[in-house]
Amino acid sequence: MAQIRHVGSGKVREIFEVDEDEILLVATDRISAYDSVLPQAIPDKGKVLTGLSYYWLDVLDSFCPNHMISVKMTDLPDVEVDDLAGRAMLCIRARPLPVEFTVRGYLAGSGLKDYRATGAVCGHRLPEGLREADRLPQTLLTPATKATSGHDENITEDQAASIAGEEHYEEARELALKLYEVGASIALERGIIIADTKFEFGLAEDKVILIDEVLTPDSSRFWPAGEHEPG
Repeated sequence: MAQIRHVGSGKVREIFEVDEDEILLVATDRISAYDSVLPQAIPDKGKVLTGLSYYWLDVLDSFCPNHMISVKMTDLPDVEVDDLAGRAMLCIRARPLPVEFTVRGYLAGSGLKDYRATGAVCGHRLPEGLREADRLPQTLLTPATKATSGHDENITEDQAASIAGEEHYEEARELALKLYEVGASIALERGIIIADTKFEFGLAEDKVILIDEVLTPDSSRFWPAGEHEPG
């Protein structure tokens, strides 16, 4: 068994190096909001995040390769982390693309703020008169910077392509839009609107793969479909 080494702490996850090809992601109960970690915690939140990511990575695997290897305890390396069961995911080690891929189907959050200020969201000009929570005329890919501390910032697609590399950006962009389309359709069948969500991608053997959490409450805006009322 390779020596496990703690190599980083995210806002919610702890990251362990298994070897040069694999990492272990452990979701904690920490709460991250507005790019900050709050002092409170929600019991078993990390298990919910890991369970949802496992579900979506499994469902979406036929549309996009991803970093998940296993969540089974028997497949995980030995590591001294309290309450590891249900929180840990063994993953392919990938080199993250340096931008986040936020996909928006509805006008909300920072997209609404940008729209009210400029009439556009990340360079995408929108019709006048849209209300909060309105369905957008078309699904938008709105990239953002990845801040290790402080707030992520929305950027234009041209800026994102320059940062991430045009070829990899375009591939990840198309994947993000497809994943949102499929995920939103599945969720809507179950009475949930996915208003927007954030995907992250990385390179493994120079191939673009889906990494990090997927379609969780931490990375997405969920609304009960029966209660959706714009304005």
